[in-house]
Amino acid sequence: MKKILFTIIVIAFTFSSCEKDDICDPNTPTTPRLVISFLDRTNSTPKNVTNLKVIGEKMTQGIIFNENAVVESDKYLTSANTISIPLKTNEDITSFRFILNANSTNLDFVNEDVIQFNYTRQNIFVSRACGYKTIFTLNRNNPFILTDSNNPEGFWIQNVFVEEPNIEFENETHIKIYF
Repeated sequence: MKKILFTIIVIAFTFSSCEKDDICDPNTPTTPRLVISFLDRTNSTPKNVTNLKVIGEKMTQGIIFNENAVVESDKYLTSANTISIPLKTNEDITSFRFILNANSTNLDFVNEDVIQFNYTRQNIFVSRACGYKTIFTLNRNNPFILTDSNNPEGFWIQNVFVEEPNIEFENETHIKIYF
């Protein structure tokens, strides 16, 4: 009887000290980034930007697009037709400078436009391990404000179109930029 009682007590203490692992699975969806596709303004087909650098407000370096770049400055450049950029989770406005031909030594070819995205935020509980994620909804009345950097060539961005105002996932285009 003492052996059975001892075994039960040992088993009870063993299981009472176990707790669930609080590890967030890397495949768990987190706060989504804003997905932007670039299109040719004449025929609406995907078009690669040339050495685009995107710098957020109050940032100096820019968003990293190529972590494995050999040259330090190249990791902030992209020549793709789709990019993903983060929005602020603690404010309802995020501004970015979109610099076309950012690495050109001829300043006449460098053109900078600023886009301010206006949105609302909602925090959603994911799990105890992962915490919360924020989803965004672009303001339909005024989703963005576009300004130019006083370039004599004018805006390089010709039109900004909201494809999907609800930013919940990164597997769809939210904004289309025609240039």
